[in-house]
Amino acid sequence: MKPFECHMCGECCYGEGGIFMSDEETGRIARFLRLSEEQFVAAWCETRHGRLYISTGKDGFCLFHEKGKGCAIHPVKPLRCELWPFYEPLLREEENWRMAMDACPGLNHQASYEDFLRQYREQFPKP
Repeated sequence: MKPFECHMCGECCYGEGGIFMSDEETGRIARFLRLSEEQFVAAWCETRHGRLYISTGKDGFCLFHEKGKGCAIHPVKPLRCELWPFYEPLLREEENWRMAMDACPGLNHQASYEDFLRQYREQFPKP
């Protein structure tokens, strides 16, 4: 088993997160949903801090999280989502990685921190 394998449980989809998008991601998601960019932004997004973010619903989850199904835009999800759990705080400190294990069932408790870092380097090689 890999150090991390997404179970599409939605734990990382909860909360007023920081899922901001680039223009390219906005266009890609809009095309996937068969909407114009303007329609997509009006229905699914909000602007905060000068950036475009995917909105969260009243339940606190990303609007694209479908309980029991996972992410409705998984094939075209933003890079911020694709990177989880390979975020800087977890890559920088083993203690943060260990704490994330309590929240993310996709993190393999049998894997070592070195295995986790190796998976990151293999999955996201530097150009």
